[in-house]
Amino acid sequence: MNTTPPRALLPAGLRSPGRWAVLPAAVLAGAVLGGGYGALKTPEYAATSYVIVVPAEKSDASAALGFAQAYGRVATDIAVTGDAQVWAGVTADTLRKNVQAATSPDAPMISITARSAKPAQAVSMADGVARALVLDSAHVAGNTGVKVVQFSRATKPLTPVSPSAPLSALVGGCAGGLLGGLVLLIRPKRAATRDGARHSRQATAPAATAAVPAPAVATHKAEAV
Repeated sequence: MNTTPPRALLPAGLRSPGRWAVLPAAVLAGAVLGGGYGALKTPEYAATSYVIVVPAEKSDASAALGFAQAYGRVATDIAVTGDAQVWAGVTADTLRKNVQAATSPDAPMISITARSAKPAQAVSMADGVARALVLDSAHVAGNTGVKVVQFSRATKPLTPVSPSAPLSALVGGCAGGLLGGLVLLIRPKRAATRDGARHSRQATAPAATAAVPAPAVATHKAEAV
């Protein structure tokens, strides 16, 4: 009968039951931190307003798509220089940080999304930036040959877009489990390196401390008289 012990599938460090406690502890810590962050963080709401760029009379229809891309890039700048901050009741810095404009490659449409802790304020910010684009395009329509018109006003959001406490706890638990697994994989390698260095020192110690043979004692013969 073959009595050879089976080959260990895991490193010696991982076979220790105490090391496996790191993984559930890391998952639990990550879930608690993530859930606490989701519960304490102020909910954030998003509202989106849409505008469309249309060519003026006797203008090239293809120019509307190019001007839509241009207006999308400078939407927040136009809103700040205009009266959007007055209509929304926020500062210019708040508009720059919490309003984003996105364009479509297929249609001359611009979506303006505003985020705020208050649903009504998010609506005011999105509609204020859209109104600023409409007025600015009207002032320069004679030079550009296009104008921006309101396509759809923002609606009041009912649910926040920020992660909820359960979702934050789930994400935190996954992150904690990943970090715990990395710790389990890294620590045995370091322990094995230290054990190898200790065994090497023990193996070389006898050779270094070997006894040095004593010098031979010289014998003198008596001289004949």
